[in-house]
Amino acid sequence: MSKFDYTNEALDSLNLTEKQRTALEAARKHGVTQAAADSIGFNRHTFKRTLECIRKKAAKSVHDLHDASGHQFIPDGYHVKGASSQVRNADGLITWVKTDKDKDRQRQLMLEGMVALAQKLPKVEPVEESHTEYHNCLAEYPLGDPHIGMMSWEPETGQDWDIKIAKKAFTSVFDRLIKTAPPCEEALIANLGDYFHADNMEGVTTRSGHNLDLDGRFSKMIEAGMFIVRRMIDSALSHHKHVTVVNVIGNHDDTSSQWLAIALKALYENEPRVTIQDSRGPFNYFEFGKNLLGYHHGHTCKMQNLPAVMAADMPEAWGRTLYRCWHTGHIHHDSMKEYPGVKCESFRTLAAKDAYATWGGYRAGQDIKCIIHDPEHGEVERHTVNLGMVKL
Repeated sequence: MSKFDYTNEALDSLNLTEKQRTALEAARKHGVTQAAADSIGFNRHTFKRTLECIRKKAAKSVHDLHDASGHQFIPDGYHVKGASSQVRNADGLITWVKTDKDKDRQRQLMLEGMVALAQKLPKVEPVEESHTEYHNCLAEYPLGDPHIGMMSWEPETGQDWDIKIAKKAFTSVFDRLIKTAPPCEEALIANLGDYFHADNMEGVTTRSGHNLDLDGRFSKMIEAGMFIVRRMIDSALSHHKHVTVVNVIGNHDDTSSQWLAIALKALYENEPRVTIQDSRGPFNYFEFGKNLLGYHHGHTCKMQNLPAVMAADMPEAWGRTLYRCWHTGHIHHDSMKEYPGVKCESFRTLAAKDAYATWGGYRAGQDIKCIIHDPEHGEVERHTVNLGMVKL
């Protein structure tokens, strides 16, 4: 806007002081001149500084301002970055509004688009049950940080790892793990976050901008990730009556974890034996008999704070249950600590170390576990299959 040509609605939204309104009227009448300042008893410096304050207020509230045709200045998905001023002529200064990408809004718009696109995906046809009798228990499969798409070079890290190896490793280990579990009525595949190694084609972390070791193109990573999770679901369906999938948001895949859930929910829409839990928040829960299971990646909330989060989020379920636990990822190694009423546990990843973990001295085994929960007695057994137990 030039010459301070703000609408009455815009002025009301700016909450100007009486001094600012007086300076604005003088500028409208005389321009940014010495005569305008003299007319209201301001020196030139105070006059210009007051007008600058008005311009900054207008820039910050520019989303609410429109031109004469009703056009909004800032497009959806952007926010105001700042304002700069330039002396143009004797009439005064013109405010230029800077914009930058509003990442939260763009993520929301992208997810809305994904929901619409996912409706067009081909649907999986129902699969017949393979057992005539099932045990009344829950087989839980926690997946600690799969990092699909990560690349590791053996001379540097001690182990080669890429998309091809990951596909073979995850499907082979999971197929073997399924066969070690009893045929439970319920199965739960819990992706504990960082399912995908990267969340963008630039190959950097969204929050810190750290460069990531990626194997190939972004679309190649997506294709592999979808293949692996579908193979896991199909394998679980061959051994269990019903399968639930939880996708936790990680620090490597803030957006990808959400569109993964959206795509899987649409894909298995016609399969009554599969439930894709549709949670967009950082904390996820599953209740089974007297068991209450909580899921969080572990990057935004410390383990010692998780019991209070569960009690606050799920007070009624807390009262109904006796065996409560949190399952997390993020740190890539096994750890467990019991707090009053809740057991908190982190899990290993099956993936190899990347260069960052290698140079940082992080070391842990590579496996996937299956935990059997009884509806009355809580955890009653668990099974482990490590990478060395399968042939790659």
